[in-house]
Amino acid sequence: MNQHTQNPQVGIGVMIFRDGKVLMGMRKSDTGLGEWAFPGGRFETGESFVECAIRETKEETGIEIANVSFILLGNIPDTYATHYVAIGFSADWKSGEPVVLEPTKCERWEWCDLHDLPQPLFFPAKMIIDAYLSGIFFRDCGTVNGVTE
Repeated sequence: MNQHTQNPQVGIGVMIFRDGKVLMGMRKSDTGLGEWAFPGGRFETGESFVECAIRETKEETGIEIANVSFILLGNIPDTYATHYVAIGFSADWKSGEPVVLEPTKCERWEWCDLHDLPQPLFFPAKMIIDAYLSGIFFRDCGTVNGVTE
């Protein structure tokens, strides 16, 4: 297991549904470069998880969401250079068309079929999808007795 010199970061991801499809963006930032992810970002001091999901979606895409529901609590200590705690949500599209509002972080947004998603997937997005499809809402990715879960 990697030794981290900082505290874990909390990231929020939002699987947004519209007409049977989900919104995915191709990442441009160093973490997950070229991988497909849901809108989301870092949880900020003083906000609720749902407020973060709504804020991050609006900041990144310009769209409004509704019916935000919890899907996942995941621990990701070794996939990226920083230890992340991922909190995943589902939501319904409410209004607006997705626009790239943070061009240094995302190349484009696309509405995608949940069962035919672009590849490769950002690991936290994969965790959210797996939780949504399986109904298993907690994932503690780490090493137990030398075996990576």
